[in-house]
Amino acid sequence: MLTVLAGLSEFERDLIRARTSEGRRGPWRAGREWADPSSSPRISGARRFAGATGEPLSDIARSYNVHPSTISRLTA
Repeated sequence: MLTVLAGLSEFERDLIRARTSEGRRGPWRAGREWADPSSSPRISGARRFAGATGEPLSDIARSYNVHPSTISRLTA
């Protein structure tokens, strides 16, 4: 019975590996490259906005549709 369960878990792991590699190839096929998320224009705009205004981080986070801790990490 343990041999059967080991075989099933190995098969499931192969399926997971195939799905994740397919997900990584998707942006590459579409002509996009992987990039550092902190370099995106949206993030740099939030960083400038948080530094230039005295607005609470929760309001800035709401306007960018992210969690306030994300904005907090950007300003640190």
